[in-house]
Amino acid sequence: MGFLSDLLEHVRADLERSPLDDSALMARALNLPPARDFAGALRSAAPPAVIAEVKRASPSAGRIADEQDPGRRAAAYEAAGATAVSVLTEPRHFDGSLADLRAVHMSTTVPVLRKDFLIHPSQVIQSRAEGADAVLLIATALSEPELRGMLAATADLGLGALVEAHAEEDLDKALATDAEVIGVNARDLETLEVDGEQALALLARVPADRLAVMESGVSSREHVRRATDAGARAILVGEALMRAADPGAKILELRGRA
Repeated sequence: MGFLSDLLEHVRADLERSPLDDSALMARALNLPPARDFAGALRSAAPPAVIAEVKRASPSAGRIADEQDPGRRAAAYEAAGATAVSVLTEPRHFDGSLADLRAVHMSTTVPVLRKDFLIHPSQVIQSRAEGADAVLLIATALSEPELRGMLAATADLGLGALVEAHAEEDLDKALATDAEVIGVNARDLETLEVDGEQALALLARVPADRLAVMESGVSSREHVRRATDAGARAILVGEALMRAADPGAKILELRGRA
């Protein structure tokens, strides 16, 4: 069993053991202002749009940063021109939390993406209630009917979605939906290995009427150039920014503005 399969098994067990209270979460979600327009922000930004990530740790890299103030970091990302901020909320392997999501949402004016392993509409409602403007949906973790159901839940709540693919079959599944934002992850979530060439080939398959996002393995201006040449409208960058002594300067470098 690979990393993703094992993690999803834990997520399902957690949801069965402690189901989320949809009614209470929905009441909180409905009391919030409208979600910030994730796809609109990516579409209107001068390419490459940067989705800058708050990520404390990962299973491939281990501990990345002892971030004491995710809100302040997210504000620095925004000040340097980030179009959106992604927040890892998965606790076991990424040391994330919903508290980080809330802190980032309160400290920024750009759309905030909840990046986690979401498999049930209850988690979509929870995401909105906790301040997310968009959610990550991993195509390989969901059947096509499940993916359509999760996208319907995001639409009902006014949330954006980043539908992520790693392999050909994932991309086919994503493109069979009306998802506007399609991410291509260079990292295989089962083996945790990165294949940048495969990711670039998949990016080239994303139609021009969708918003293509390159995920994982982006740490230099050359990586960004190759991604945009392959059709990426945006890049999602986590580890390189979390390790940077000056994350704002790193964003400017990746955008070619340094």
